[in-house]
Amino acid sequence: MFRTSILIGFGDRDLLSKYNLNYFFMSGFSFHTHTNYCDGKAQAVAFVKRAIDLQMKAIGFSSHAPIPLDVSWSMAEDQLKNYVSEVRELGYKYDDELDVYLSLEMDYIPGMTKPFAQVKEAYGLDYTIGSVHLVKSPVENEFLFLDGPDTNYVQGLECLFDGDVKKMVKAYFNQINEMITEQKPDVVGHIDKIKMNNKGRYFSENETWYQNLLNESIDVLKESDCIVEINTRGLYTKKSPDFFPDARFIKACHKNNIPVTISTDAHHPDELLLYFDGAAKILKESGYDSVWVYDKGIWKDVEL
Repeated sequence: MFRTSILIGFGDRDLLSKYNLNYFFMSGFSFHTHTNYCDGKAQAVAFVKRAIDLQMKAIGFSSHAPIPLDVSWSMAEDQLKNYVSEVRELGYKYDDELDVYLSLEMDYIPGMTKPFAQVKEAYGLDYTIGSVHLVKSPVENEFLFLDGPDTNYVQGLECLFDGDVKKMVKAYFNQINEMITEQKPDVVGHIDKIKMNNKGRYFSENETWYQNLLNESIDVLKESDCIVEINTRGLYTKKSPDFFPDARFIKACHKNNIPVTISTDAHHPDELLLYFDGAAKILKESGYDSVWVYDKGIWKDVEL
């Protein structure tokens, strides 16, 4: 992945005119966005029009990539070419008003999903978001699904991991770390989402074993070229009291010079910038003075 670091002060009007990168942050952006090709609630054009209304600089569509399992929330394989064509056509049509980018949120399931780089090249994606929603369990061909009803989490823990929450959480982070190392996504999606349906019932996020797992992921990220998204969706859907990841993980990312971006993970046009400012605030409090944005083929570092 090619990145360039261009930090522009508000006082430097020549550079601001040339690169216009501060406007990126001032107006907002969304690089993690879901349409009705997967579990999103609107057509791509509705997101584009809403983004223009909000005077956003850029939107990147990242519907869930097809996976070799029968699930309701990912894109059907036979719709992928239509999705690619539609997003590209919107980019051409609204070029004067908004930058429109093409991506996929790609699930990583060891031994099952296609290599990210292969899909990126085949469909000309601008960037990839790598995530884990289905955790491979000790039970053959059975997976823990992190989203959806709370019963998925409870039944998955009991039936697939014999009630051993440490085993389950470790399996999740092992899969995340393997994805980062082997698939090298441009952006890592909601990295600590395993906490979402825990709700303090089965473990405390302050426990040493859990923090050790987070630290292992930090070590893996340090050796990668991946960007960590600060995902706001858990907060505005009230499924989590924290961002994905939380402040402690964000501070560890800053300490280890791991790049970050902000994502609202919008599934509806009205969600495009929800809690965006809150994410910027927690990044500043954690020591960050910039975030990474995608701009015409390059990831760039832009002032908060």
